[in-house]
Amino acid sequence: MEVLIERMMYASRWILAPIYLGLSLALVALGIKFFQELIHLLPHVLEISEADIVLVVLSLIDIALVSGLIIMVMFTSYENFVSSIDLKEGTEKLAWLGTLDTGTLKSKVAASIVAISSIHLLKVFMNAKNIPNDKLMWYVLIHLTFVISAFAMGVLDKKSKKH
Repeated sequence: MEVLIERMMYASRWILAPIYLGLSLALVALGIKFFQELIHLLPHVLEISEADIVLVVLSLIDIALVSGLIIMVMFTSYENFVSSIDLKEGTEKLAWLGTLDTGTLKSKVAASIVAISSIHLLKVFMNAKNIPNDKLMWYVLIHLTFVISAFAMGVLDKKSKKH
């Protein structure tokens, strides 16, 4: 009975596979949104202000960062929790594939969230004249919360690896 339960529990890791596949669909959605923003920008590039172009480019960078985060979470989590990814000899392989553990992934996710929050905060500051001061304060506080959380996770991870 114990062996059967253990085998079922171990096999249940495959329930995660469709979830990671779903993340690839989210990646498709982000890709569509990226090119939609780019297509909206290009015909008007000579008409709009530099600040507006910078805001659109920051949005594109934001999408690129989130997309990279999805790839990192999708592949690393699949490899750590479901199965290793077997690539044929001579197939291009991501350098970090198979090298990230869950602790490192958490640190990279936290750093990515801080970077994404930084870009969002920069977009807010570029439009600060149209945003009430109390909202600006909340944006900064939320960003600082992400920064402090990422820093604390890094410190805790470093301490746990020493012991």
